Amino acid sequence: MGRPRSFDEEKALEAAAECFWSRGFGATSVRDLTCNMGIAGPSLYNAYGGKRGLFAAALDHYCNRTMRERIARLESSASGAAAIEAFFQDVIEKTLKDSGRKGCFLVNAALEVAPHDPSLAEAIFGYFEEVRSFFRRHIEEAQAKGETPSSIDPELHATHLLSVLMGIRVLARCCPDRSFLAAAARPPLESLRISKLKRKGPS
Repeated sequence: MGRPRSFDEEKALEAAAECFWSRGFGATSVRDLTCNMGIAGPSLYNAYGGKRGLFAAALDHYCNRTMRERIARLESSASGAAAIEAFFQDVIEKTLKDSGRKGCFLVNAALEVAPHDPSLAEAIFGYFEEVRSFFRRHIEEAQAKGETPSSIDPELHATHLLSVLMGIRVLARCCPDRSFLAAAARPPLESLRISKLKRKGPS
């Protein structure tokens, strides 16, 4: 059993995540982290083993309060195509409120850290897989409810949706325009809905 933390870990990880998110992994020093977290260097090393371990913990903390929180919240009130549409709407709304254009910490980590650290790359991909799994199960739910064409492959379309989502998060850093971002999401979302004409059949 590990020793209890001598600091508020929730607040410390929040501060660390903000630091890494704003500056990037490479440009963030241990001194930056300890100053922002309000802890001493030895406490950081004892708790996380160093900067890399803290980065992994901060990224997990970020995903818990963003991606995982979003999935749990949406699944408590929607399913099928509506849940996927709400996911994209929620992301776009949050993206438009990012006045500092920091983007998504997870996407930033994939771009900066993953190419140089196979272990962290695997962890980062695991977070993306959670999102893809959310898309896949709701495509399957939509098909079961007759909302989505049975011809759609849930696995392939979930991968496509994940790719579009990642593109939106990157594009928003240079073009945070609602109509532009919504247009990027529209085709794959519309393909999930069986048109009213098809439902009615030929007259």
